Amino acid sequence: MSVIAITPDYEKHIQYRDEQELYHGSLLVYVHWEEHISFVSAFGVPLPPDTPFGAICEIAKGIYGDHPDAADVDWAKAEWMIDDKKATPDFGKSIGENGVGHKSLIRFWTPGLHGYKGTSN
Repeated sequence: MSVIAITPDYEKHIQYRDEQELYHGSLLVYVHWEEHISFVSAFGVPLPPDTPFGAICEIAKGIYGDHPDAADVDWAKAEWMIDDKKATPDFGKSIGENGVGHKSLIRFWTPGLHGYKGTSN
């Protein structure tokens, strides 16, 4: 969030609560299943940088598991973006090795699944 300071030293007095130092070595990573707007925004999860990227699928199963489309997800066909760049992640490498950083947004699409009864919900 941008701040317009009303005094020259305003920034010196702000303590941001999402700085990486506050996560004890972990990264704050946001995960979002596109075309499934019953979930209004990405979910933030703290993860160590050495977490295998394949764990993102397991985390997503836990977050989105109640959605009617969840049982039909084919993770091998999922399409990915990391911080607005198309990605083909290596599931065996860490999230850090796949370019995920603090406050990164991982978005994924599941071809053929477009929300509840195709409504993108």
